[in-house]
Amino acid sequence: MEHYDMHLTLKVWRQPNGNTAGDFKIYEVNNISSEMSFLEMFDVLNERLINEGEDPIAFDHDCREGICGACSMVIDGKPHGPWAQNTTCQLHMRAFKDGDTIVVEPWRAKAFPVIKDLVVDRSSFDRIIQAGGYISVNTGNAVDANSLPIEKKKADDAFAAAACIGCGACVAACKNSSALLFTSAKVAQLSLLPQGAPERRTRVLDMVAQMDKEGFGSCTSTGACEATCPKGISITNIAKLNKEYFWASLTSE
Repeated sequence: MEHYDMHLTLKVWRQPNGNTAGDFKIYEVNNISSEMSFLEMFDVLNERLINEGEDPIAFDHDCREGICGACSMVIDGKPHGPWAQNTTCQLHMRAFKDGDTIVVEPWRAKAFPVIKDLVVDRSSFDRIIQAGGYISVNTGNAVDANSLPIEKKKADDAFAAAACIGCGACVAACKNSSALLFTSAKVAQLSLLPQGAPERRTRVLDMVAQMDKEGFGSCTSTGACEATCPKGISITNIAKLNKEYFWASLTSE
């Protein structure tokens, strides 16, 4: 693949903390390799800012391998940028053209308050998981795979739901800042497997209640969450959650 260098204009959201108003600041960057990742480009800019005595841009990152989802940025209006089923850290600069202006901002959601610049607090997701996204029943030691038969479709669906990395792109893409795709993936994953059966009813009720408590909006089925999800989590999981919630509500004591 042909390599080339670019000059870019970055319009980046800067905000000192959650209690201070933020604004966009413009930066010009030169000699950016088309083969750099988006985060490597930010590393180059931050090194320059530090050398110039300025505060570097705060952004989240960890594995930089498309696994953890920490690299949460809205790039030109799309969470994780223009490439489909891709995280920001795996986005490369060849996705842009020389001379482009790129707008970068944090996840925008009441339940994801800004900590600094592009870093937001996503601990609301952790609290949804703590409310019921686990199995507390002792399932014993590992057994032979064929000793607990599971229908292949259910196993496949559970595996697909478990691919959710909890990055929050679904929330950032949703006009209502709904967390239903994330929550439904966690509910579906466990409800489809026999290990999740003992807490099946309380799980969905408690997780949905916590989701609402955190201030996430309602789902209006536009599909923006699925279109933006870097792991391609299907909105059919939302239908599964609705079914689980209806059943749990009818059978609650």
